[in-house]
Amino acid sequence: MSHNPEEDRQRQRRADDVEERGEDQVDPDATDAPGTPTAKRPDVPADTSDEKTTSGGDPRRETAVEKPEGDTAAAVPEEPGLPPQHPTREGMFGADGTGDTSGYGRLKVRETNPVRLGSTPHPWPDELEAIGETTESALEQAGIVFDEAIEKVVADRGELTFFVRREHLQRVARVFRDDPSLRYEVCQGVSGVHYPGETGRELHACFPLLSMTHNRRVRLEVVCPDDDPHMPSVTHIWPANNWHERETYDFFGIVFDDHPALTRIEMPDDWPGHPQRKDYPLGGIPVEYKGATIPAPDHRRAYS
Repeated sequence: MSHNPEEDRQRQRRADDVEERGEDQVDPDATDAPGTPTAKRPDVPADTSDEKTTSGGDPRRETAVEKPEGDTAAAVPEEPGLPPQHPTREGMFGADGTGDTSGYGRLKVRETNPVRLGSTPHPWPDELEAIGETTESALEQAGIVFDEAIEKVVADRGELTFFVRREHLQRVARVFRDDPSLRYEVCQGVSGVHYPGETGRELHACFPLLSMTHNRRVRLEVVCPDDDPHMPSVTHIWPANNWHERETYDFFGIVFDDHPALTRIEMPDDWPGHPQRKDYPLGGIPVEYKGATIPAPDHRRAYS
């Protein structure tokens, strides 16, 4: 490799110039070494203005946002009030003190059943309004005072339920079947419901009605207390309700007076209690299955 004395002299002069200007300056003609920061040129003044150049090359001055004098905190909006507290029940079926095989033993359910409240305030949907007006008119024409026979009317989820006082059930049922403006020819059975928390009205019987003439559906609902579980039978108005009333008596203990043969229909005649009431113990017996024994339901699962 040849050695050029002239290049050595030029490099020496550049090094001397750097030393005279200061060690923190770098010769602008010198090539930056990789990883070495480029020093500031002495002939370029520092930018102390409040202007900055955008990508388009136009200088723009930053404008400070002036804050208004005084209290600038925004007023906090008032939060909406909480809805009224509803009673709650624990577990899938509200059972207490027995084993739970449903898997919902620790579930807490807010009780929002509209049946527990009073009559649904008007206005209702147009179809339900028409049914309500027609029913009230038909009962009045039959000599039945609406407010005396009907405890309340619940309009919920597109369905209308008339709560009938039990002493008026037979007269009201006959009007629902025979009046030309109603014509509920079919009673689709009766379903029992047990609400242990409703003191004095623990047992409910629901009668779903169908009018094939007018293509309408409504429900009649009757309540009675645990200590007097009686209500009139409607088998002489809708004969097909015979075995439905027997089933409701069998499982819930509601006694339908004037029924032609009110006996158990599924449980043995000597069976103690009514097994679909919510205060009935879960019970059960062990079952042998392919050499293994499955414990009774009230021993299958327990929560601490």
